[in-house]
Amino acid sequence: MSDIQTATNGQANNDMPLFYQKPVPLDSEKHRSFGLKKNFGLSFTSKVNAVPINLIEFPQICHYYPIAFSPDEAATPVALLGLRDNENLFVNDQGQWQAETYIPAYIRRYPFIFSEIPGTDQLTLCVDMDESIVGENQEQNFFDEEGSATPLAQNALEFCKSYHAAAQQTVEFGKMLSNSGLLVERAAEITAIDNTKINFAGFRIIDEKKLNEMDEKDFLEWRKRGWLPFLYAHLFSGAQWQRLTRHLNERMAK
Repeated sequence: MSDIQTATNGQANNDMPLFYQKPVPLDSEKHRSFGLKKNFGLSFTSKVNAVPINLIEFPQICHYYPIAFSPDEAATPVALLGLRDNENLFVNDQGQWQAETYIPAYIRRYPFIFSEIPGTDQLTLCVDMDESIVGENQEQNFFDEEGSATPLAQNALEFCKSYHAAAQQTVEFGKMLSNSGLLVERAAEITAIDNTKINFAGFRIIDEKKLNEMDEKDFLEWRKRGWLPFLYAHLFSGAQWQRLTRHLNERMAK
């Protein structure tokens, strides 16, 4: 039995956000000589079969990955990347993502992340100090010799700002969806190329019948919030289960 491995609120088993091991606030004094290693790739995603996604990504995600929702009250939306434990079907052994395929923002944000400052509502830009990704005297430094943020750090800050705003909206969407009664638990049985059966569970989807029978008042509320297209994008993403199965069979054939 395979399951959604990632804790779908973005937290790993060690209570750190998924992928992050040692995120620390970027400091112009402490990290003056530090930067990103060149072409560190996406190998850090190779052992996960799902990642959190934001609401605004649904229109892109639905063309490449099935969209599912976590079984808890948060109903966190995730993109499914694989059908077996510890396997991402979209990244190869060289850490390269499948060509011409949308990469979820949660992955593109790494190794940067926002962290709340205790006792305030302020956020600070952090970087995961993974030695395979961050090092001293790199071409892509976080700060220049005067201690000013480089374009890399500035762009990371702006990306994290946008991501945080989208994540807040997604949390609101998830709570409303969780309380709507539209979600149902599902399990998928996949037949692999060698005729073995893979049972994939631990997720929820929107029941199309329940959506069609939604009370008019509730339907208008979803429309008022501008969220109806995202509900349908989720339904459309169901076609991508076939894509996942094809990628799995291609990998097994090798």
